[in-house]
Amino acid sequence: MLSLLQRGLEQLYRLEPTPDVRAFMVDEAQRQSWGLARQPHEQLLLHQSPDGALEVGLYVDPRALANLERHDPRRSVGEHNLHDLCLAVEGVSHFVYVAVRARADVPVSGLELELQAEVDKYVTCLLLADGVPPRDLRARLFERIQLADDLSAEERERYRKANACAARYARSLEARFVEARRIPDMLSELRRFYRMRLADKLDRIAEAA
Repeated sequence: MLSLLQRGLEQLYRLEPTPDVRAFMVDEAQRQSWGLARQPHEQLLLHQSPDGALEVGLYVDPRALANLERHDPRRSVGEHNLHDLCLAVEGVSHFVYVAVRARADVPVSGLELELQAEVDKYVTCLLLADGVPPRDLRARLFERIQLADDLSAEERERYRKANACAARYARSLEARFVEARRIPDMLSELRRFYRMRLADKLDRIAEAA
């Protein structure tokens, strides 16, 4: 499922292929051995060695992946698999975005990663969840959320900002494209957005809101 989501994002944004995410997956035992302060259900692990090489690992809760195998989101998306689909998309989104930016030797901030992942979750679910009203989907993804209790103040603020910005952008996509059934135009907009710097993305959201 992760590989399918990866290729889906690459096709959506017309990206050059990135390394297969499955080769970078880590399991619970590996993550436990590193003694990380936080161990959420999805986690991108990055380490830059002294020679500048970037080491990457991705953890996604295997229970979520198993549920997606049982309830393939290509067949239907609902309460039985929506949360796990979003978890998987978030992990793949982080991985692909870091890979694309690293290939271009462009730094990435935590807010940039989270904002793009929120947009990727919305667009993926929108395209897969045929028959689900876009407004209902947007409310489910951006309004009925609960942040983890163990987040630091800085992390909490980053997640809240990413969520709020993505919600405004999703609302503008609906108004400009989805309601008018201009999906090809929406995809062109999303491809431009993906390649923007964070400051330009925030300006774009403010203009479109």
